[in-house]
Amino acid sequence: MNDQASSAVALHRNLIDGRDTAASDGALLDVLSPIDGLLFARIASGTAEDVDAAVKAARAAYEGAWSRLTATERGRLLIKLAAAVEGDAETLAALESRDNGKPLRQSRADVTALARYFEYYGSAADKLHGEVIPYLNTHFIGVERVPHGVTGHIIPWNYPMQIFGRSVGAALAAGNATVVKPAEDASLTILRVAALAREVGFPEGALNIVTGLGRIAGAALAAHPGIDFLSFTGSPETGTMVQTAAAKNHVGVTLELGGKSAQVVFDDADLERALPALVNAIIQNGGQTCSAGSRLLIQRGIFKDVVDAVAERFRALRAGRPDREPDLGPMINQAQQRRVQAYLERAKNEGLTVAAAGGIASDAPAGGYYVAPTFFAPVAHESVLSQEEVFGPVLVATPFEDEAEAVRLANGTAYGLAAGVWTRDAMRSTRVARAMRVGQVFVNCYGAGGGVELPFGGFGRSGHGREKGFEGLVEFTTTRTLVIAHG
Repeated sequence: MNDQASSAVALHRNLIDGRDTAASDGALLDVLSPIDGLLFARIASGTAEDVDAAVKAARAAYEGAWSRLTATERGRLLIKLAAAVEGDAETLAALESRDNGKPLRQSRADVTALARYFEYYGSAADKLHGEVIPYLNTHFIGVERVPHGVTGHIIPWNYPMQIFGRSVGAALAAGNATVVKPAEDASLTILRVAALAREVGFPEGALNIVTGLGRIAGAALAAHPGIDFLSFTGSPETGTMVQTAAAKNHVGVTLELGGKSAQVVFDDADLERALPALVNAIIQNGGQTCSAGSRLLIQRGIFKDVVDAVAERFRALRAGRPDREPDLGPMINQAQQRRVQAYLERAKNEGLTVAAAGGIASDAPAGGYYVAPTFFAPVAHESVLSQEEVFGPVLVATPFEDEAEAVRLANGTAYGLAAGVWTRDAMRSTRVARAMRVGQVFVNCYGAGGGVELPFGGFGRSGHGREKGFEGLVEFTTTRTLVIAHG
């Protein structure tokens, strides 16, 4: 802990069973803003004992007040929470930018998406239907969708509000009681939204938040025998540990682990339309996005022209403080800044060509964790930069000859989260999109404005299971079969 911190630094506690609660041992974690590296808040450093208390509170709610609500009543609470989020939008956006470093416009978009998730899942809560199975004339067979029970949610730092909305919103709509462990680098908006949930009338224990270190509080949540289902978004390495811990309790897990997504640009692409999306897909949130379009695959005949056009845009990019609405903000912390810088240094040592680089704004605080966006071209498909997730504003371009090679290269990493296809040929766009081993394919667009309604998840090293959309609501349920004999 920083002993020189000002007494004005805000203190944030866990939310367990409807009450603000200090860590069981009283420990705190410093919260440093990535904008300037300065201390501006402290959060509770949650322990295994805190996680246990939260799980017990969730179990009591699930077996008590929360389970007594109808699906319609749960949905109405979520819709009230959506309205509360909208009413608190500017405060939430400012807090997110201070805590996370992203430009204010992106934080505002995250608030909008969070409210929309609660609205969507609130509206869908009473529409999660079961089915009837034709069987013997002597029996009635019904299959109903039921909640898992108590669900655990380990939320990353890059999009805390959005991922809270898609994961926790769906779980609550389905009737689960929840325990949430936010990333220690970006917990503050989640704590504020949880306070709003309490204000609009969520029963005590339905939503519990335990902040702290992943290796302590997160590990305790993943391994807790009282959890019935887990949702984890983060790195593949941590995802492996989470799933291993959950497996010992025979608990299912939804994993969203990252990507190395390709944007495939054919020689008939509408470049005027494509170029802004090609650049934005790697600089949004400083490239700290699992579905970032970090690879450009460009048909050889137009390779130089596209590289030159992208390079021109890259030279104009600036990383800076969020309130100046820069092209991108800082990395989340110093460790992430150094990780990205290490990749850049390795690429230069390997002799990769820097096609263009942006800069850091002159008024960016010296203590902030800024990295200039960098574009390398051409880069071999086998290169580390083409295969590993940098999680920063680093873009590579690789040429291809024909459709078959484009598909081979696009599918040629251990990840499979998203892809983009740029072509005016409708038949080719369909063929290529259907050949992609990814969870989402965008044709002549990329990202679709958040896509609350669109199922999201990946293949391979990108994880398994789906969140977002109605499919995400189903993910937080299981089935119960009713066999009723006549007479």
